[in-house]
Amino acid sequence: MGRVEGKVAFITGAARGQGRSHAVRLAEEGADIIAVDLCRDFETVGYALARPDDLKETARLVEELGRRIVTVQADVREAGELAAALETGIAELGKVDVVVAQAGIAPLKGEPPLQAWTDVINVNLIGTINAIQAALPHLAEGASIIAVGSTAALMTHGIVQTPGADPGGAGYAFAKRALSEYVHELARNLAPRGIRANVVHPTNCNTDMLQSEPMYRSFRPDLEHPTRADAEPAFVVQQAMPIPYVEPVDISNAVLYLASEEARYVTGLQMRVDGGGYLKWYDFRR
Repeated sequence: MGRVEGKVAFITGAARGQGRSHAVRLAEEGADIIAVDLCRDFETVGYALARPDDLKETARLVEELGRRIVTVQADVREAGELAAALETGIAELGKVDVVVAQAGIAPLKGEPPLQAWTDVINVNLIGTINAIQAALPHLAEGASIIAVGSTAALMTHGIVQTPGADPGGAGYAFAKRALSEYVHELARNLAPRGIRANVVHPTNCNTDMLQSEPMYRSFRPDLEHPTRADAEPAFVVQQAMPIPYVEPVDISNAVLYLASEEARYVTGLQMRVDGGGYLKWYDFRR
């Protein structure tokens, strides 16, 4: 019997990257999936986002495992769209037990700069809140809410940045910090109802967001057009362990644990999967 056998998981940003990995990993352990993704680009984001075919591939991978999946293209910025997507999934799969709010963008040095700020706040913060709050009326005792944050949320206080230099990048860190506070307070209020809420904080993760020109430039600002080969050695600076990044499945394994009965008394946790990145930053700050 799988670790989440018989559960239904609602996952945003599920078309590729970490979201797809979460869907597949939970399906491997017995969950059925409600998978949501926007499947189109943002003008302020300097890398291509998922496409409808990516969401179809997620569905294929889940179905290959013998699990059911409902896929819906929806915008996490729109609470009504998410609520309707979830209702569609529940109508077919009967319930929702696990929420994985994964959808996110990184509009580093995005143009126009203030639109980049707006987009990242609306997707990474408001979109996470929308996903969770769409699910709240449907959750029963034993349910698990998991938001995916970022080690950046834990490493930015005290770091001096030029004001206004990169609103998209600053907004990314702020959104992840704010959602961490939101989930902390949510966990406190849901605990008497037997519903858990936690945050997983990845370091660099080997997805299209990391493997993109805007991210390469953020790690190698000394080069005009850095390549993956230029940037990957610099990725190592983020972690205390000698690794450039973690893989999506490393985050999915944490998500699986928090979704399972193994974590039935774990709530309000800020769980780092960061190769010691926070420890490295903490020592540097001291």
